[in-house]
Amino acid sequence: MHDTESGIDLDAEPSGEGCAECLKAGGWWLHLRRCAQCGHIGCCDSSPSQHATRHFRETGHPVIANFEPDDAWFYDYRSRRAFDGPTLKPPLFHPLDQPTPGPHGKVPRDWEDLLH
Repeated sequence: MHDTESGIDLDAEPSGEGCAECLKAGGWWLHLRRCAQCGHIGCCDSSPSQHATRHFRETGHPVIANFEPDDAWFYDYRSRRAFDGPTLKPPLFHPLDQPTPGPHGKVPRDWEDLLH
């Protein structure tokens, strides 16, 4: 199912196991979000770089899903509301052995002071 109006594509696969931009730049994140339309994995708004919201602003893809284990939810940037959504194509969250914050070896010791 691909519905650009809803902002959800059930066939879109996650772009990876971590924030695409943070991994490329050697950065780090607190939590991960998945674009429900294209599968882009970005970091949350508490993370230093806020790549999930930047992805929305750059692409107009309006819906994200949480990419953390044991906490399934969607968020629509247009309405600014969270909601229960359909089951996306797996994987539904990052690997369980991946630390939060992550990725391993990139998180500074004072990470809590650097959150938004």
